[in-house]
Amino acid sequence: MLMLLEQLLNGLQYSALLFLLSAGLTLVFGIMNVINLTHGSFYMVGAFCAAAAVAKTGSFLAAMLAALVGAGLYGLVIELLVIRHLYRRDHLDQVLATLGLALFTDELVSVLFGRSPPFMSIPPALAGSVLVLPGLAYPVMRLAFIAAGALVAVGLWWLISRTRVGMLVRAGADDGEMVDALGVNVQRLFTLIFSLGALLCGFAGVMAAPLLAVQIGMGERILITTFVVIVVGGVGSVRGALVGSLLIGMTDALGRAFIPTLTSMVLPPQLSDPLSASLVSASIYILMAIVLLFKPRGLVPARH
Repeated sequence: MLMLLEQLLNGLQYSALLFLLSAGLTLVFGIMNVINLTHGSFYMVGAFCAAAAVAKTGSFLAAMLAALVGAGLYGLVIELLVIRHLYRRDHLDQVLATLGLALFTDELVSVLFGRSPPFMSIPPALAGSVLVLPGLAYPVMRLAFIAAGALVAVGLWWLISRTRVGMLVRAGADDGEMVDALGVNVQRLFTLIFSLGALLCGFAGVMAAPLLAVQIGMGERILITTFVVIVVGGVGSVRGALVGSLLIGMTDALGRAFIPTLTSMVLPPQLSDPLSASLVSASIYILMAIVLLFKPRGLVPARH
């Protein structure tokens, strides 16, 4: 039981990371109709900016500010210089352009920060563990990550459902041309959405940096999983991103913990070991295939 609870908490922490990355991506894809392969690069930029700020100041707050400003400004520059010229282009052009931007960002980060992976320790305020249940101590940093993901989810719900900006975002998703005809600067709205997505990636980067390896290309490694999340949840839906993140995060965590044990119970080691490794790697894609079989638009598609 304790192992199950620990894996559920691990799944929640991974789900929080996926939600921070997928919320912005699903808005950009669903509203702006842009396939942005540079999205994971903002996560990497945030992590590197955070690690550099900690090395200079020793302050986690300075690292968070550096990650948000660095990723947000880089996302703004990318949107102004490149992305806004891709809105009316087909998806192949978008894929090629943003893939090139992702490769360019990898090289830019290596030039600015060096190729040696920086180390970012857990801040003292979030170090150590707390006793969740008798016999189960869980790291404070991971619990803070879960809480941060929950706060961002509530904040995005409030922004999209209760503010004028959110109203314009929803209207732009339904009929951007009509919103533009009513006098709303849709171009500025798209810039805001894109920058918000980059900002969320930067926040994910600073929260993940003390827990995961900060290295060149770290954004590309998680980008595919992020696309799986928005496909499962529903393209263009923040609620879908939340549901998809929880499902994918839990599937990954529980699969890594229990699939090897279950296969070893029914198969000899020479068969169970490679089979379990394959099933663990493919578990989220199997889940995606099952969801698409019954819900082609995702579990919680955007309302149109």
